[in-house]
Amino acid sequence: MAEELIGGDKLYDDEFLEKQRRLRKKSEEAVLKATVDNQDKQELTVVIADDQELVRKGFKLILSSYSHIKVIGEAQNGTEAVERAKELRPNVVLMDIRMPLMNGIEATEEIRSFPELKDTHVLILTTFDIDEYVYDALAAGASGFLLKDSEPDDIVAAIDIIAQGEALIQPSITRRLIEAFVGSRVRSTKKSNVLEVLTEREREILLLVARGQSNDEISEVLYISPATVKTHVARIMGKLDVHDRAQLVVVAYESGLMS
Repeated sequence: MAEELIGGDKLYDDEFLEKQRRLRKKSEEAVLKATVDNQDKQELTVVIADDQELVRKGFKLILSSYSHIKVIGEAQNGTEAVERAKELRPNVVLMDIRMPLMNGIEATEEIRSFPELKDTHVLILTTFDIDEYVYDALAAGASGFLLKDSEPDDIVAAIDIIAQGEALIQPSITRRLIEAFVGSRVRSTKKSNVLEVLTEREREILLLVARGQSNDEISEVLYISPATVKTHVARIMGKLDVHDRAQLVVVAYESGLMS
């Protein structure tokens, strides 16, 4: 069988039509899977902080298309970001670095200083090539960073990761940035002996975390279960008084464990 082309006398052959049907079926399955996946996810609340209204509206439009993401507030400067965080207590704050009144680094540090906001995580927005303060943001308590021109699915994946208390340190670009900025700084003698509270195994795991490896990857390297790795990581965080893996990376570099 063949089908006439609209506006012409050429014909679609059966092979072409079959390919089209397969493509249509694949697309429908992908949409269905995305719908099911989003329905299974817990709702996450987000505040967007950026001094450019167009950027804020753009992110809001993108995030609102995902059923488990709810944008509950916006801020046009760091001061407002802190106020919205205290008022709304979102799961995640998308934070620009360069903003008036109070920049994103100062706002991040302020948010992380409030015990009642311990479950609010900060995801820094950056243009990468001009934001030399990414490391400072991580040191201030941000859980990771994201390029402003990232794909929508990557943005949502980052929010999902951050909201779970994990850190967005897996991409090699993150490690390169941390290495560049930490390598340019003089290590603090105050933190040089901070790792003395850790056991040899805990130092070993901290080193692997600093290299950006996941719990599953660490378990394969050390021949222990992912659950055991998770327990070790939680214990390390408690001993070092840090709140997520991003801060473990900072400590590993500043202490001299990672170079």
